[in-house]
Amino acid sequence: MDGQVKVAVIYYSATGITYQMAQAAVEAAEEAGAEVRLRKVRELAPDEAIRSNSGWQAHRLETQDVMEAQPDDLSWADVIIMGSPTRYGMIAAQLKQFIDTTGPLWAAGVLADKVYSGFTSTATAHGGQEATLLSLYTVFYHWGGVVVTPGYTDPSQFVAGNPYGASHTSNNGEVAPDHVALTATALTAKRATLMGAALKRGMTG
Repeated sequence: MDGQVKVAVIYYSATGITYQMAQAAVEAAEEAGAEVRLRKVRELAPDEAIRSNSGWQAHRLETQDVMEAQPDDLSWADVIIMGSPTRYGMIAAQLKQFIDTTGPLWAAGVLADKVYSGFTSTATAHGGQEATLLSLYTVFYHWGGVVVTPGYTDPSQFVAGNPYGASHTSNNGEVAPDHVALTATALTAKRATLMGAALKRGMTG
C-alpha cells in the first residue's frame, strides 16, 4: 500500500474567497508531504444569476479547469478538507448537494476512519463562521470520521481566534483572505494531514 497520505480539498466558492483559502490548504498539505487533489463542487446557480455578478462570472472563468468533485475523491483520500462560504450559518447548497450524493459510500463504511476538517468565509464579522463549521462537522460525525481542528495549537491562532477551523470575513466578497486567514487555513490543513499520516501508519504498520 502506498505510504503517502492522500488529501482531498473539496470546496465551493462563488467569487473566489473560499477558493483562495482552498489553495492555501493545498499548499500546506503538499508541504506536509501529501498527494493532494483540489476539487470544486458543481455549481447549482443559473447562468443568468452568475452573469449578473461580475465577480462570480470572473471566478467561474478563472476556475473552469478545476475538476469537479466526485464520490471517488472521497474514497481515494485519507484526509478530506472541505470549504464553503456561509449560508445562514450553514454550508452552501452546492457543497450540501455533493454531500447528499455520498449515501452509498457511507452505507458501505468507506467514509469512516478518515481525517476531516474544514474552513469557511462570511460576508460580515462573525456571520455564522463557527456555526457553519460545526454544522459541517456533524456530517463528518455521521460518517465516523476523525475531526481535526486547529484549536489553539499555534500562537497564530490567538490572533485568528477560531479554534474550530479557518475562517475569514470578506466584507461581501470585497476583502481577500489576509495573512491571518491563510495562516489559519494552512495550519488546519497541516494538522489534518499529519494526523492522517499518523493514522495511516498505524493502520498499515
